[in-house]
Amino acid sequence: MRLWYSPASPFVRKVLVLAHETGLSDRLTKIEASTSAVARNEELVRDNPSGKIPALVLDDGTVLFDSRVICAYVDSLHGGEKLTPAGKDVAAYRAMTLEALGDAVMDAAVLTRYEQALRPEDKRWDQWGSGQMAKVASSLDDLEARWMDLLEGPLTTGAISVGCALGYLDFRFPDLDWRDGRAKLAAWYATFAERPSMQATLP
Repeated sequence: MRLWYSPASPFVRKVLVLAHETGLSDRLTKIEASTSAVARNEELVRDNPSGKIPALVLDDGTVLFDSRVICAYVDSLHGGEKLTPAGKDVAAYRAMTLEALGDAVMDAAVLTRYEQALRPEDKRWDQWGSGQMAKVASSLDDLEARWMDLLEGPLTTGAISVGCALGYLDFRFPDLDWRDGRAKLAAWYATFAERPSMQATLP
């Protein structure tokens, strides 16, 4: 399987962490994609028309995207404990929501990064960045208040998503001090970040 990736992408890291956790990382051949919001990679676009990463090309040519789909597929390939939720009860949907919340933090942070790094300085919109980072702040507050039971429980794709989101904040926004006022989330991440899968996928 071929994985279109960038080492700086938190969404790619989420896939790679799950692959490490499930013992399948050696099944992925990584193809680095030189792409951005304003400079598309036409070879990547032939596989994923949105031009986004990650995209996974299976051995038969089938292409899967985005990170949630790829993680669910990779998780289906091993015989161990599954990391993606199964079933139709509230607990399964809550686990899916945790993954969506982690992805939302990544979305907002990546959009802010684009605004800061790609948009010409004279065209930057301060309210855009503050609005996106407000989403990050409220999501982290919610993780601290309502999601620690799942984060501290058995490993799930949702926990991986949150861990990669927090890692991205440390990587791209080192002055954010997201840990302030969120002692439980900070303590959880300090332990989670030491997992071999997280250490192996540092940007």
